[in-house]
Amino acid sequence: MGTIQKEITLKSVALMTGMESEARVCPSDKKGIRFHFSGKTVEANIDNVVSTQHCTVIGADGINIMLIEHFMAACAICGIDSVDVYLSHFELPILDGSSKKWTEAFNSAGIINPDKKKYTIKECIKYLNGKTHLVILPSDRLNVTYSVNFKHKDLKNRWVSLDTDKLNEIIEARTFGYLDELEALQKAGYGRGASLENTLGLTSEGGYTAELKSEFEPVKHKILDLIGDFYLAGCNILNFNAEIIVKEAGHSVHTIVAKELKNKLIMED
Repeated sequence: MGTIQKEITLKSVALMTGMESEARVCPSDKKGIRFHFSGKTVEANIDNVVSTQHCTVIGADGINIMLIEHFMAACAICGIDSVDVYLSHFELPILDGSSKKWTEAFNSAGIINPDKKKYTIKECIKYLNGKTHLVILPSDRLNVTYSVNFKHKDLKNRWVSLDTDKLNEIIEARTFGYLDELEALQKAGYGRGASLENTLGLTSEGGYTAELKSEFEPVKHKILDLIGDFYLAGCNILNFNAEIIVKEAGHSVHTIVAKELKNKLIMED
């Protein structure tokens, strides 16, 4: 079981609600990632997903926990599968909009027995629905390719592959959205904590509201979301031997495929 050596606490505004949120992450000798809020507990499990509208939400015991994907991605990247997370708010802090501050905090605390189990895919898994594809094929190595088709000159029919030698470009890739849709989104009750510090805006002129951390950063953030969503099924895709091809998908498709995926993995010796 992979856990941290000592407790850490991070806090910031919550992206969706705009409320302040604090997360206290504690080591555990019990396998599983558990979120605690208002005296109740929700386990990070694909079967507990209750919504994928704008972010991934899990729920149980009468409570929901919002926007868990960046935290889950950081856990996968660091090989952490056993911690308890105590929250002051039902949405995790957005921090800088990526997984960077989470991974930095985990590494600073120290990681014990990181999970490095390798998995092989038994058979082809596919989700095909119009323009949206998510296909996982057996392979002798890992390759992840993600495609988007956004209303933006840099991100139209854009394909990006995961380069594990440049994993930091995935870790630091920030959440994003169309700048001209922000007002309507906030009126609908979402994105109320968005700022230049935590969200990369895509402008109608084909630019960005901030300098990119790396080329095609928004597509790399989609790969980060994929890592986090799949980890809800106990599947760390960074340890897969598989070819993963994703086209114009999102949290909903990620979690649908993750449910199927967890039953079709075999652990290597």
